[in-house]
Amino acid sequence: MSPTIEPGGTVATASPGSTSSTARATATADPAAGTWRPARSATTLTLDGAELARYDHGSTVERVHSPRPFLHPVRTLGGSVLTDLAPADHLHHLGLSAALPDVDGTSFWGGRTYVRDQGSTLLDNHGRQRVTETRIPSTDDERERAGADVVQLLTWDDEDDAPVLHEVRTLTARSLGDAWTLRWTSTLRADVRDLSLGSPATNGRPGAGYGGLFWRLGDADVTVVLSEDGTGEEVAHGSTSRWVAFVQSTGTVTTTLVLVQPDTDRRPWFLRASEYDGAGPAAAWSERVSMPRGRQLTLELVAVLVDGPVEPHAVPELVARADQALAGGC
Repeated sequence: MSPTIEPGGTVATASPGSTSSTARATATADPAAGTWRPARSATTLTLDGAELARYDHGSTVERVHSPRPFLHPVRTLGGSVLTDLAPADHLHHLGLSAALPDVDGTSFWGGRTYVRDQGSTLLDNHGRQRVTETRIPSTDDERERAGADVVQLLTWDDEDDAPVLHEVRTLTARSLGDAWTLRWTSTLRADVRDLSLGSPATNGRPGAGYGGLFWRLGDADVTVVLSEDGTGEEVAHGSTSRWVAFVQSTGTVTTTLVLVQPDTDRRPWFLRASEYDGAGPAAAWSERVSMPRGRQLTLELVAVLVDGPVEPHAVPELVARADQALAGGC
């Protein structure tokens, strides 16, 4: 059963094929919540008069990179960009996106697939995410009912363009005064058949349990990684810390990106800061995840973007402010 979006942004379940392919969207008007403005190929977010993010529909992404919507650029209030798009080292890294490397053998991550006893191999197994409906609540009441600023329905198609997953995705942004916060939630449902989710780690590459919501940052002269468990990539990678933070410095400019996962559903962090800067909670860290038909899997990531450095002792208070601002989606 595929969902549909009712007036006001709430989601209802409908029969497969009944979801409208036409995006129904209006711009939000409350500046405290930010303004999301839809266009043909992207939706932009402005807050306090500044354009802070662009949500690209992903229609021009090549199939080998697993086409999908993504957020890029995403900026601090001061204008520093904290995402990277298709960097030379990983052309399939697309800012902030939902990406799974192995759904019954289909790659929704892009690039090469890790094959046991063979290594990373370029296969003809790239799926795509297809937006079927979008609604942007236009009033405070509608946002409260929807619990988000943007509600979107997507279908995940395999390499043969056959649907394997349906998704309800929500995006929410709030001002914190001297910073701002963004929440991305993806609820995936196995409507078609039983599924199995994996990663390079589950296929024989230890420590490479990536897949889920993944944030790719740009390069910096100096990067310091913080987490509840301590400082450094080796401490944060694989930990179930509530949050991790990238303090990046380039020239005279320093920024901080704090990534937060739900306290009630902690997953190991896949995190890199030596080869490149990027992180996300892992959906299938070391063992395959079964999704029987009808089962749901929810992925959620909150980001806090700050101009300037944030000391480790100050991060929990920043996370608490973001939690409070996002409570109820409004």
